[in-house]
Amino acid sequence: MPLQIYDTATRSLREFVPLEPGRASLYLCGLTVQGPPHLGHVRNWVTFDILRRWLEYNDVCVTLIRNVTDIDDKILAKSAQTGEAWWALAFRNERAMVHAERLLGVLPPTYEPRATGHVPEMTELMQRLIDRGHAYAVDGDVYFDVLSFPEYGALSGQRVDEMQPAGDSAGDQRKRDPRDFALWKSTKPGEPESASWPTPWGRGRPGWHLECSAMATRYLGPVFDIHGGGIDLQFPHHENERAQSLAAGDGFARYWMHNAMLTMAGEKMSKSLGNTLAIGELASRWRPVELRYYLGQAHYRSVLEFSESSLDEAAAAYHRIENFVQRAIEAGGEVDSGPVCSEFAAALDDDLAVSQALAAVHGVVREGNSALADGALEKVRGALAGVRSMTSVLGLWPGDWAERTDTDLSDVVDALVRVALDQRADARARRDYATADAVRDRLSDAGIAVEDTPAGPRWTVRA
Repeated sequence: MPLQIYDTATRSLREFVPLEPGRASLYLCGLTVQGPPHLGHVRNWVTFDILRRWLEYNDVCVTLIRNVTDIDDKILAKSAQTGEAWWALAFRNERAMVHAERLLGVLPPTYEPRATGHVPEMTELMQRLIDRGHAYAVDGDVYFDVLSFPEYGALSGQRVDEMQPAGDSAGDQRKRDPRDFALWKSTKPGEPESASWPTPWGRGRPGWHLECSAMATRYLGPVFDIHGGGIDLQFPHHENERAQSLAAGDGFARYWMHNAMLTMAGEKMSKSLGNTLAIGELASRWRPVELRYYLGQAHYRSVLEFSESSLDEAAAAYHRIENFVQRAIEAGGEVDSGPVCSEFAAALDDDLAVSQALAAVHGVVREGNSALADGALEKVRGALAGVRSMTSVLGLWPGDWAERTDTDLSDVVDALVRVALDQRADARARRDYATADAVRDRLSDAGIAVEDTPAGPRWTVRA
């Protein structure tokens, strides 16, 4: 069936029909780089990385834009607190974001624009809104007039008369309405001059919502296919983006996709709550590919509660795939990608049901293991080709991860294990089975499983 995605704007599953046949345009709200990324951010990246890979598998060329918010109230506050220049703080955290993206096997965006590089586009957008009667300037600040746009609240399903004042300028008596939100913020006393840019209304910096509208249309045009992000951005950020873009006369996003939160103890993972998990810390305990498997396995619209036991289960499940791939290659050699099975395709076409897609992968792995046991090499190679295609779509193909390990000690470990296996073979040759068993037991204690095969002993790291 054709790809169906859940459109938050219509609250329904919709067939995805791109604006331009064979091409898809996708905008993701990126990181505000006042701090390094955490596991909750990476869940968003993995979700849309799988969508991108599935579209590309189906011969759709994807242009993916993910912005970097490198100027913001939080960045300036953190800069003042630490004494580090705001731009240095932002760049350092941006580099940490890129490192985490690579570590988890997320394909880089087609373009990754910074907010500070697009002030001219923001100025033009504000002028269009003022000219159309949807924005106004006061003392160097520019606000969006919420009541001038009757559709405000449609994306999030909220009523304007029940909304609280806009949080970024609450209590500002200069606004026409307390719900109006800031498009542009004038420079305040004590703020560094380097954190402001000239506009017709005075020096200042952009509001958070304005940035994304300007950058999305700069790179994808006035109308594009999909706008994605975490469900916590649906209001006010995405509501405000949609309002200011439509009010300016742009068609903006045709589909809205939101992933649910990664939580700890029932609360969303966020820097402000102090309940984040650093990527580097987790990657020292679980392999990055296992973290990716864990983040992608649940449906993207379901809340994922973090637990170490769940991560261990994900690692064990991935190891079963990895073990089959290794044994199949040893038995029948490398293979090219083959077609994905119908169950896998149906699962991903059903609003990215990755858990069902993974069930299909494991089903083929079981068939492949049975073929290995029977010595049916053609069936083994067919299963391996299918597994290669399916895991590549999910970003989990073991061969890709072997090539991109940051610190690859596999050759060293293999050489050391081979020394022990040679000692075991010598002991068995002289019928000293007690010593041979002792070597095997010591390897087992170190997490190395040894399997005797017709081609000789084969070792793996136990899950």
